[in-house]
This record gives sequence, C-alpha cells and structure tokens, in this order.
Amino acid sequence: MSLGPARAGGPAGDFAALTPDRVLDALGAAGWPADGRLLQLNSYENRVYQVFLDDGRAVVAKFYRPRRWSDAQIAEEHAFALELAAADVPVAAPLALDPARASAAGLRLVGEPPTLAVLDGGELRLAVYARHAGRAPELDDPATAAWLGRFIGRLHAVGARRPFVHRRTLTPATWGESARERLLAADAVTAGERAAWQAACDAALQRVHAAFATAGAQRLLRLHGDCHLGNILWREPAADGGGGPQVVDLDDACNGPAVQDLWMLQPEGPRAAASWAALLEGYRLFMPLDARALTLIEPLRTLRMLHYSAWLAQRWHDPAFPAAFPWFGTPAYWSEQTTQLREQTEAMAEAG
Repeated sequence: MSLGPARAGGPAGDFAALTPDRVLDALGAAGWPADGRLLQLNSYENRVYQVFLDDGRAVVAKFYRPRRWSDAQIAEEHAFALELAAADVPVAAPLALDPARASAAGLRLVGEPPTLAVLDGGELRLAVYARHAGRAPELDDPATAAWLGRFIGRLHAVGARRPFVHRRTLTPATWGESARERLLAADAVTAGERAAWQAACDAALQRVHAAFATAGAQRLLRLHGDCHLGNILWREPAADGGGGPQVVDLDDACNGPAVQDLWMLQPEGPRAAASWAALLEGYRLFMPLDARALTLIEPLRTLRMLHYSAWLAQRWHDPAFPAAFPWFGTPAYWSEQTTQLREQTEAMAEAG
C-alpha cells in the first residue's frame, strides 16, 4: 500500500488532499483497517472522523493540523493521556498503532507505545482513539459540580507530577502579548476600530499583568488547557460505580495555573453559588487551591478572549473558518471586542 504524497502548496492546502480514500488508507496502514464508513466529526482545528472497522467496532481518527505541533509536543500530549488512564482518571487516550504494518506502508511511528503515525514527510499526523459517548454535565447541580471538582483535582494530581517540556506554558506573555502582536502584525483589526481596540487591549493586559503579580507565584501544572463543557462527556452513574465525567481532546494541553481548568466550569443559574462552592470543595479533596488563585479568573478570561481572536485570524486561510465564523474580522466584531476588553478591565479592577 502506498499513501503517496499528500499535496503541494501552502497553508490553504492543510487538509485539501485528505480525501476519504486517504483517511482509510492511513488507518489501514496504522493497523486499524476500516470497512469504508466515515463520519466527519465537529472540529475546526483538526480533522476528526468516526470510522467503522472491519470487525464492526468504531474508532475515532484524528488528523492533526500540519505545522501546529511538533512530534515531541504531540508525544507529550499522548503520554499525559496514557498517564491519566493508568491512574484511573477517565480520559480518551490514544490507541497503540501497528509498527509492522506502518513500516510496510512507509509510516513513521512516534511514542512508546507508538500512538502517533507521521505520513507525507511530516505534513500529516494521525492518532486513533476509542469512541466514547456522553453528554455535557449539568453544572447547576451541586452534586454534579462536586464530582467534576474531584475529577479535575484527580487530573491535576497527575499533572503535578512533572511539567511538560515541549508544550506551551500559559502566561500573560504567551497567551496575551503574543496574541496582541499577531493580530497587529496580520493587520487583522479593521482600520476604523484599530486605535480603540489597541488602547482597550493594552489597558486590559496591564491589568492582567498586575493581577498575576498580586496573586504571587502560582504552581504550574500540566493542564487540560481547554476545559470547557464541550470537552467533558458525562455518563449517568451506574450501579457498578461507573459513569460520571470523562475528559476528551487534550489538544491544547499546556503548563499553567490550576484555575485555568476550573474557571470555564463556573455554573450559572439559581444554584450557581452552591454549585461553584461544591466544585471547589471537591477539587480541594485532591489538590490545594488558595484564594489568591481565584483572583486570576478574570485575567484568564481576558487572555482567552485575545487568544481566541488571534487563533481565528491565524486560521482564516482555511476555507472552513470564513464559512463557520462569518462575523469575525468585521467592524462590528472588533467594536464588540473593544467593549468586552473594557468590561474585563473594569472587572479586574473591581476584583483587585
């Protein structure tokens, strides 16, 4: 079996040649022969497919966006997932690939055990996962929130064993200043809104830096990094003790302060205060978390806003992005971002 060259060309062709045939050929070469049925799943950053195998099972195939991560960075992501699984923290971990079949097909495998297949001279990388089902957890239920807190605490207890060496570290510079510079260098902000946005951005980042300085040195852990409800699957508790939360998609795993994996799980609604308290109490059963860490919630929210805008601008060459985010880059978008950054600056000032 020969997979052949994927494509020639620049960033616009990142996934242009990833046809169904190529997906199936790559899976077969990695030791997971499929019966031809594919279902593309929702993912903007990568290309993810539910694939039915010859033996009737279904797996999830993930093709990483070229040039985003290095082999070493993805290997660290996979090793973290496997370490979590070994510690009985429910996680979607990568499955082992077949070295003999991969070698015969010209694929290079990475990891111990090998979980990443590199094809097309490094332009495409493939990982395979078991299929998992579930729904978003109900954060307004204090019992569910407490379980989530314990779950994230257990995840962080593993993450605290050692840092990532190759993956990024979340700081005001790497998530905020870097995003600001990329947006300005790309001339992404519309001319009429540029001055106001830049002023609001600079003021917000000044508050972010001040908040991090006031909070003092925070222990940096290996984190999920993008721990929103879309990345947590909830299964109903079972009599045998199963069920509860399971984390998926460690694509944005990074070093950072613990609260980064908590603040996006803040509940809303009439029981929000009780649920948030239950989540933090559950977390503290496994990991310490002092009050100073919680002062970073609004600064981290601000960094995520900037990081998100820079991500959209960086991916605008991908035809999927203008179709999915038609509002991005318009004067209305940047005017709204300016308003939100001013609001964040006020919120950070009130908090500290």
